Amino acid sequence: MRSYRLRSDLQRSDAGGFLLPLGVEASSLPRPVVGYTLEYTPTDDDQEDAYAFHVVVSHEQVRAVVHAAFSRLPDEVYPVIEVGSRDAYRSIDVFTAVGPIAKRDFLELWAGFEPFLLEDATIGAGASADDPLIEVFLDPWKGISINVPVSQRESVETMLVGLGLRETPETWPLEIEREVMKASRVRDVLEIIDEHSPDLDELLLQMREGWGLELDVDREENVDEGGRSLGFTLWHSIIVVEPADGSEHRGAYISIWSTGTSIGQVEELISETLAGMPEWSFQSVYSIDRVAYDERPEELSDLPPRRAQANVHQISIDVWGDETPPDAPSGTDGDGPRTPSPPPPPESPE
Repeated sequence: MRSYRLRSDLQRSDAGGFLLPLGVEASSLPRPVVGYTLEYTPTDDDQEDAYAFHVVVSHEQVRAVVHAAFSRLPDEVYPVIEVGSRDAYRSIDVFTAVGPIAKRDFLELWAGFEPFLLEDATIGAGASADDPLIEVFLDPWKGISINVPVSQRESVETMLVGLGLRETPETWPLEIEREVMKASRVRDVLEIIDEHSPDLDELLLQMREGWGLELDVDREENVDEGGRSLGFTLWHSIIVVEPADGSEHRGAYISIWSTGTSIGQVEELISETLAGMPEWSFQSVYSIDRVAYDERPEELSDLPPRRAQANVHQISIDVWGDETPPDAPSGTDGDGPRTPSPPPPPESPE
């Protein structure tokens, strides 16, 4: 895992003494009420009814609340990440766990990314459990949602009171919430010095792989956020590969432009493409996004607007690294020799 650093040139926004994450730049915000709101949420199945807590605290308190909430999770959890999407027909990407993982493994990886997760205003993350049905989620503005069965309401309230928090009718004033969001600007918090500095997408990939997450969409349908069927659309995929002969210090990003009617179909096209490149072995999917026709690259300017079959239109490969022997140092990071890091992948359309 390549180490990341947070920018040191950002001034933290302050709403009347309430400190915001570094990823939010705001010239003027009303001070929210510190505390938590509480909502009863009945269930439609045989599960116990639940209570939804939403906690709003100044930045210096967020970590303590999150850790206290995580302590309530059982030994197996399902991690989840929500992040702004590049997909032309979806605003949020939700990545969910394929299966449960040990809570200790979740927390170990969380610890490595926590400074970033507490500051970046485009990403939210947390975990849930089935028995009992509990969810803890840190949203992009660093509010903390804690959903628990009715039987655990009192113990959660005791926990929050122990942290100096009380129930309140509202935290951020509801009547100006939209104006607050509109008047604020999200900014990057990661320090990007050169091609070896990991960006948001790389950190997301590391968390996805570490927690076993997949994009939570129907793999056989192609619909927008409103549920409207889109049929054939343009897709841009970036695939991470490594040499099939097992040699180290080299790798590549393969960029694939294709037409398809679902992620499942696009994944089949990717497999067919890689089958024709036996020198490379699949490592991971960096991204698969739908792209609006008007946002297609210049190389696809002749692509017709209406297409009636799945097809790969363009393939490009960006190879990184060299044939440096495994025992030959190629730079240091303070802990001795290290292998070269891959450069960032080709840029995706915004």
